[in-house]
Amino acid sequence: MMELAILNSEGKETGRKVVLNDSIFGIRPNDHAIYLDTKQFLANQRQGTHKSKQRGEIAGSTRKIKRQKGTGTARAGSLKNPLFRGGGRVFGPQPRFYGFKLNKKIKQLARKSALSYKASANNIIVLEDFSFEAPKTKEIVRMNNNLNILNKKSLYVLREQNKNIYLSSRNVQGVEVVTANELSTYNIMKASTLVLVESAIDVLQSTFENM
Repeated sequence: MMELAILNSEGKETGRKVVLNDSIFGIRPNDHAIYLDTKQFLANQRQGTHKSKQRGEIAGSTRKIKRQKGTGTARAGSLKNPLFRGGGRVFGPQPRFYGFKLNKKIKQLARKSALSYKASANNIIVLEDFSFEAPKTKEIVRMNNNLNILNKKSLYVLREQNKNIYLSSRNVQGVEVVTANELSTYNIMKASTLVLVESAIDVLQSTFENM
């Protein structure tokens, strides 16, 4: 079991500690599972709306542009021919879905592996629950400064959505806020420091135990 001190928003220890489950934060990481889950995440972000017109979709006359024989050049029957400027495109991109199916157990293993990497590198901070009365960017900046992660990519993991915290962090470069249920392998690996709000740890551990 791994124990971490719980810090307050001032960056000081509260005197309390939290125990991280080794079955989630202390496994032997599987790099290939991380690769597959990250690949699927990025593939799902692609719109896949790219489209080019083939010769059958080009607007224009269908008349034969020159006689069949006697010109000394190749036969040509339409301005829509891909060989001509303004003609259709051969084998051009068509709308498609880039996502692919990935086994749930692989996704679970990938997230556990990512969390274990952060834990082994001491890049996890446990923060007591906090909230803002109103959206204030300077509050997040001040908190990052107190936690010594001001110029690092940080990922705050909350138990549930908090509009004021989200709006406060939106304009701070390198800071991202997600809920425990939204946590992905890509987000974990992209962040330099994982900031777990105390109440979010129970959600994480119960989620993985039920999977």
